[in-house]
Amino acid sequence: MSDTPSPCHACQTAPDSTPALSMAFQPIVDLPKRRIFAHEALVRGADGSGAGSLLAQVNAKNRYRFDQQCRVKAVEWGAALAVPGFLSINFMPNAVYQAETCIRATLEAARRCHFPLERIIFEVTEQEQVLDLGHLIGILRAYRQQGFRTAIDDFGAGYAGLNLLADFQPDLIKLDMALIRGIDRDSVRQVLVEGLLAISRRLGITVIAEGVETPGELETLRGLGIELFQGYLFARPAFEALPPVRFPDA
Repeated sequence: MSDTPSPCHACQTAPDSTPALSMAFQPIVDLPKRRIFAHEALVRGADGSGAGSLLAQVNAKNRYRFDQQCRVKAVEWGAALAVPGFLSINFMPNAVYQAETCIRATLEAARRCHFPLERIIFEVTEQEQVLDLGHLIGILRAYRQQGFRTAIDDFGAGYAGLNLLADFQPDLIKLDMALIRGIDRDSVRQVLVEGLLAISRRLGITVIAEGVETPGELETLRGLGIELFQGYLFARPAFEALPPVRFPDA
């Protein structure tokens, strides 16, 4: 791997007016293999408070520093807890000025904590309005070149959708929980998810069903061919800890 890039001017001058934060972790399970595929790092207040109060304090002046602190904190806690499998880290595309330089703090944290880069997934939510889709695609390509995996969260709910897949195929997509909720009783949702699965398989993209809460939802999704799951049915997020996982009976 090439030398770590130098920080850009925006990185050096970003204000340090960000709220104190920490992380909670929620597993993503590989059900056929009955093992943990990854843990998603979810931002929390330093006292364990929810993400909403933190995100309400994020603005144009501190967005970059907040995004950087979230990434570094996720790596530090992921290493400290010895997370099995992958570590999935959310990032804010509108907080990335130049991908090759704005990744510097993450690379340094991974090396300092001895966390393998190839076990990191960078996850971007489709619900955040991306001001420049080309810029987002450039970020994702740069992260892939660094050895990270890439994922689109909340797929089917937001701004990019199939237009993004036409130009960049991430390693994973996470189906939005609005598509998952009550899918066992909704034939329309079943058809939509079946179609997204067919597209993903043709493009070589792995699908994760997130927000799974009931045995009925799980059985329907398993019947459609999904193997990776995340949701309260398996485990709720644990603050600064890895929660126990409840695997359903085979």
